[in-house]
Amino acid sequence: MGEVARMAMNDNTLRVKEFIRSRGVEAEIVTFDKSTRTSELAAKTIGCEVAQIAKSLVFIVDYQQPILVIASGPNRVDTKKLAERVGKANVKIADAKTVKQLTGFPVGGVPPVAHHTQLRTILDPALMRFQVVYAAAGTPNTVFGIDPKKLKELTGGEFAEVFQH
Repeated sequence: MGEVARMAMNDNTLRVKEFIRSRGVEAEIVTFDKSTRTSELAAKTIGCEVAQIAKSLVFIVDYQQPILVIASGPNRVDTKKLAERVGKANVKIADAKTVKQLTGFPVGGVPPVAHHTQLRTILDPALMRFQVVYAAAGTPNTVFGIDPKKLKELTGGEFAEVFQH
């Protein structure tokens, strides 16, 4: 991994760490002195492919139901495919305030787990080409590496093709 700054974990990161540990999964949370807020920044900071970044995106379906999509770094969600997958008519990306309210985490640091609200989760099948993917750990400069199969277990999610090509 790239340059690491070992700093005390904040409450958000501790919440993620405890969630992961409570599920019996081993995953080291790493804090960097540089931002990992976007997939590109994270990949550069970690020293991995952009496609190895598992970005957590919150969507609102039919104006009320939240859903989490964990996408491979370069992939973009096709909201029509997502709507079809979840059997709803309207899907839009959540704004920063809504994301913080639902998950308890800031945009750029939203992990795939430990949210305030239980979220139905869809994972990008493209993540399966890697032995390890990297997800945010509660802040815009913390990440953890995890096997995509373990990520599926942790989130209770489903792999589905809801991305633009």
